[in-house]
Amino acid sequence: MGFCIASLKDFPKINLLFLLVALCAAYATIVPGMVSDWYHDENYSHGFLVPLISAYFLSQNWAALKATRLRPSNAGLLVIIGSLLLLLLGFVGTEYFTMRSSLVFLLAGIVLYWFGWEVLRLSALPIAFLIFMVPIPYIVYDAIAFPLKLLVTQASVAVLKMLSVPVVSEGNIIMFPQTVLEVADACSGLRSLMSLVTLAVAMAFLTQKSVVNRTILILSAVPVAIVTNMFRVIITGFLASHYGAAAAEGFFHEFAGMAVFVLAMVILFAESVILRKAGR
Repeated sequence: MGFCIASLKDFPKINLLFLLVALCAAYATIVPGMVSDWYHDENYSHGFLVPLISAYFLSQNWAALKATRLRPSNAGLLVIIGSLLLLLLGFVGTEYFTMRSSLVFLLAGIVLYWFGWEVLRLSALPIAFLIFMVPIPYIVYDAIAFPLKLLVTQASVAVLKMLSVPVVSEGNIIMFPQTVLEVADACSGLRSLMSLVTLAVAMAFLTQKSVVNRTILILSAVPVAIVTNMFRVIITGFLASHYGAAAAEGFFHEFAGMAVFVLAMVILFAESVILRKAGR
C-alpha cells in the first residue's frame, strides 16, 4: 500500500517524476486547452494566477509538510479511481469542465494514497484552490449572465432616471433619445465576479483567521462585483446621454472595465482590513 518512509523529505524523487510524466500523458490535450481559454477568454484570464497562488499556499505549510510522518491510505486509491472515471466520462461526453476538474480530484487522491490524511489536510487548501482555474461550463455561464444583465440594466436605469436622464429599457437594452446601449456580458458583473471570488478566497485565507471573517469576505465579492459594474453602466449611460455613443466606446469602455475591477479590489481590501481589526 505505502512506503517505508518516515517523512515527505525522504520521499523518492523518482516517484514524483513518474507521476509528472503520467499526468502529462493523461492531460496532454486537456490542460493546454484550458490555458488557451485563459489567454483568449477574458472571463478566465485569472486562471494564470491560480497555480501561482496555490503554490504560495503550499509553501506556507512546506516546513510542516516535510516534518509530517507519512501514513499512506488506501482511501486515496478510491479517489484516484473516481477521478479517472470522471476524466473518462468527460472525454466520452466531450465535457471540458468534467475533464479539467478531474485533475484537481486526482491530485487529492494521489496525495492521500501516497502520503496520508495529515499531508492531505495540510495541502487541502492549495489543491482545492486549483478548482478556480477551471472555466465553468458555458451553459452555466449563460444561465447566470443573462439574469445579471437584466438586474444591472434595471438598477442602472432606475438610478439614471433619478438623475433626470431621459431613458427607457427593454431587456438588457438601454435607450436614450440620442443613442442606444446594450448591457453586454462584460457589463453584467459576471466576468469580474469570477475573478473577484477567486481573489477574495485567496485574500480571505491570507488575511483572516476566523471562519466567519473568511466567509463574509468571500461572499461579499458577489455584491461588490455587481454594484461596481452597475456604477460602470450608470457612468457610461450618463456620458452617452450627453455626448452620444462615442463617449461610451473605445478607450473609455476598456478603461472603465479596468477601473471598476480596481475599485472592487480596493473595496475588498478595505473590507479585509476592517474585518481583521474587528476580529482583534
